[in-house]
Amino acid sequence: MPAVSPRARILAICSAPVLALLAVAVFAPLPFSVAEPGSTVNVLGSHQGGPVISISKAKPRKTTGQLRMTTIVATGPDATVRLKDVIGGWFDTDRAVMPRDSVYPVGNTTKEIEAHNVKEMRESQNSATSAALGYLHRSPREVGVKLSLADVGGPSAGLLFSLGIVDKLDGDGRGGDLTGGRTIAGTGTITADGKVGAVGGVPLKTQAARRDGATVFLVPKEECSDAKAELPKGLRLIPVTTLKGAVKALVALKSGGTVPHC
Repeated sequence: MPAVSPRARILAICSAPVLALLAVAVFAPLPFSVAEPGSTVNVLGSHQGGPVISISKAKPRKTTGQLRMTTIVATGPDATVRLKDVIGGWFDTDRAVMPRDSVYPVGNTTKEIEAHNVKEMRESQNSATSAALGYLHRSPREVGVKLSLADVGGPSAGLLFSLGIVDKLDGDGRGGDLTGGRTIAGTGTITADGKVGAVGGVPLKTQAARRDGATVFLVPKEECSDAKAELPKGLRLIPVTTLKGAVKALVALKSGGTVPHC
């Protein structure tokens, strides 16, 4: 057997820790979540056997077209994400690798996070109702609104809830549908006074929207660049900052007027 040179011996000794670190990197869990396009729900229709938006103390309009809220699906806080998952997610346009803290900023267990998301959804629904009735100058004493979307958590459906309420009560304000018969999707939080906020995961939500037939996507203006990065063919982006602006843009889209763009 030939003698091992001092240089080879040194290289072998130095490479051992590097190989050990690589082995740890390959097999150790990493603080990331892998997300992909989730379901979409038409807030003007039904979900799990009941209407998403129920109106009482006022007669709702019959609507055509769809307003689809969008979601993403991410690996849970207890899931093990390894290096191969992260690398795969970086090169797959149907998936995204996100820091776990950005997906689950509150709570350490699935149960805690589910409770937090339910709370955020309830608050979002209240804000969406206040924003829509405020825009229409209607009082909660005159109109009752119930929103039901039990299996979806978080605040990102706020804008679409508000638009759905407006469409069911007032349409485009001229006797027609706010959607113009189109399938329109979108995302965005909303405050009680009608301001639209960013949500995250927009490139995946545009894919979910196009998959489910949408041709128009309402996006918080500050997330335009994210939405354009991997925009599916055939999907038109409309940036919004307020509920009033979103309604105005949809009316303009229907009538052939000037529509904002990213």
